[in-house]
Amino acid sequence: MISAAPAFGLILPDYPWEAMAPYVATASKHPGGVVNLSIGTPVDPTPGLIREALASASDAHGYPTVHGTAPLRQAVVDWFASRRGVPGLDPRDVMPTVGSKELVAWLPFLLGLGSGDVVVRPTVAYPTYDIGATLAGATAVAADDLDELDAATRAKVRLVWINSPGNPTGSVRDVESMRRIVAQAREIGAVVASDECYAELGWGAWDAQRGGEPVPSVLDPRVTGGSTDGLLSVYSLSKQSNLAGYRAAFVAGDAAIMANLINSRKHAGMIVPYPVQEAMRVALGDADHVLAQKDLYRSRRERLVPALEKFGLTIHDSNAGLYLWSTAGEATWDTVARFAGLGIVVGPGVFYGEAGNGFVRVALTGTDERIDAAVERLNSVA
Repeated sequence: MISAAPAFGLILPDYPWEAMAPYVATASKHPGGVVNLSIGTPVDPTPGLIREALASASDAHGYPTVHGTAPLRQAVVDWFASRRGVPGLDPRDVMPTVGSKELVAWLPFLLGLGSGDVVVRPTVAYPTYDIGATLAGATAVAADDLDELDAATRAKVRLVWINSPGNPTGSVRDVESMRRIVAQAREIGAVVASDECYAELGWGAWDAQRGGEPVPSVLDPRVTGGSTDGLLSVYSLSKQSNLAGYRAAFVAGDAAIMANLINSRKHAGMIVPYPVQEAMRVALGDADHVLAQKDLYRSRRERLVPALEKFGLTIHDSNAGLYLWSTAGEATWDTVARFAGLGIVVGPGVFYGEAGNGFVRVALTGTDERIDAAVERLNSVA
């Protein structure tokens, strides 16, 4: 729903999660307490070494740098090489951002897009891609491949968002899929921005710690053909390191685009605080805490999957990330209501586009005790 035109301010859709209020109220009446699996916010502690880094940098009396400190940018470059299969990035082509949502929302504007330009986003997608297009005055179009577009629309495409692993679906684009959409975008002169914040959380064939293949990045040489021209990779430490409250993320890629983004953000004062930059630097240099957190999510996932299936849900995709994209073969809100009756809050699939109707998003972000409570309730009525 679009709010009435204000005297001052932007005309944007109402924030969708407000529609969940009655279902949260119902779930909260459960005698065993609510189990909120609707939002992908971390519930486990921020690792001690990161908190120590933040505290050690708290004497931050001078202004921080928009571009990021040289040690932080080198840590990002080293992380890409060791964790994402992307060697040889130039530290000049890296910049921290105030969380990844901020960049998703403002990237079309910062790229200079406007009326008549098209932003392509996945068919089932995080709604901020649409909001970013709206803020710039551009038009958002849903498609997973540019061949799905008619010629007139395709000619107007300036930015293509891909999201792998996807939110909410947990789908993963393999190297060939990424290479294809990069080639399509380059053919028409569009930028490809890849939102990759769940990349460390692959499952099954994408679980690198269990013999699977690492989730590929859009900056992977197998995708880029050796050139990052027209490509941006966006990453957040919120999920892998429990840093959602720090607003700690970064973007890297095309040298010319990065230089322009850095300059624009300097003018606008879009700066990550220095203590957060130091926390990011330390977090990126330590893989142990990331793997330990992934083990927790893997255990929760392995408990939830059979309980959801026993409850009558079919799980689609969900090959990576923090969510189980599920359907009971009924309207989304009917499923949400049934979960609420058990004291469990899940995310409505309709929040992620028309193609999400009939689905719910079940997050792994509950404590072990709350996950076990959800499993017990689901099994009790199955």
